[in-house]
Amino acid sequence: MSIAATLRSVPTGIPRSLRIFLTEARYEFIRLLRTRGFSLSVIGFPVVFYIFFGLIMNRGVTIHGVSVAKYTLATYSVFGMVGAALFGIGVGLAGELNAGWLELKRASPMPPLAYLLAKCSSAMAFGVIIVCLLCALGITAGHVSVTGAEVGHLLALTVIGVIPFACLGMVVALVVPFNSAPGFTNMIYLPMSFCGGLWIPIMMLPKVMQKFAFVLPTYHLSQLTLGVFGYASAGTPWSHWFGLLGFSLVMLGVASIAFHRLEKNS
Repeated sequence: MSIAATLRSVPTGIPRSLRIFLTEARYEFIRLLRTRGFSLSVIGFPVVFYIFFGLIMNRGVTIHGVSVAKYTLATYSVFGMVGAALFGIGVGLAGELNAGWLELKRASPMPPLAYLLAKCSSAMAFGVIIVCLLCALGITAGHVSVTGAEVGHLLALTVIGVIPFACLGMVVALVVPFNSAPGFTNMIYLPMSFCGGLWIPIMMLPKVMQKFAFVLPTYHLSQLTLGVFGYASAGTPWSHWFGLLGFSLVMLGVASIAFHRLEKNS
């Protein structure tokens, strides 16, 4: 094939950009999947929690007519997708910033947005894997009754629900030094999960914590997820969507300020 024919075969414009985005997303997902310390902990943590607290310790238990196995299927799905976003983007981005990997990326012809979208789409993919595993466990081991429409709704929420926590992950990566990023992420992840009602139902928490939960994105996403099964306890879907949107915008603003400060000091 001549050089001219080769150049004509190279896609340009939108197809070229789409190809770059998809390639970057594919290799980012493969990289994370092959990093066993990451993939096993991010996927295994919510799955083990669900097996112990949703299927073994509370087997056949209902609270106010609500099946614990079905309730925790929704809340541990949120727990899993939040972990995938915070550790995949927050800790991962902090490590690459520390190693100078971003400098190399910026020198390449790849659009900067492809790098961030690849990390976000990888977190979404891990979230989908976690939700599918939890649904399979709930249906087979917990005899949870879930319709195909509910599973589809849950997966759609997983894809969209990762975005606010991806924004939070960017803030962590830009503000916290790499050596402190894993510990700092855990200090956000675990309390935010507990106070957002992901481990035990929000109505079982003290009143003061129930009021505090309104400022947490984990609470709003869990209420949307519980709403798929008809278990939402308070607020309308719109109030929860606005809560997640407001949190995302605040985090994007903080990330933008932190990034410009980093650029100025570099």
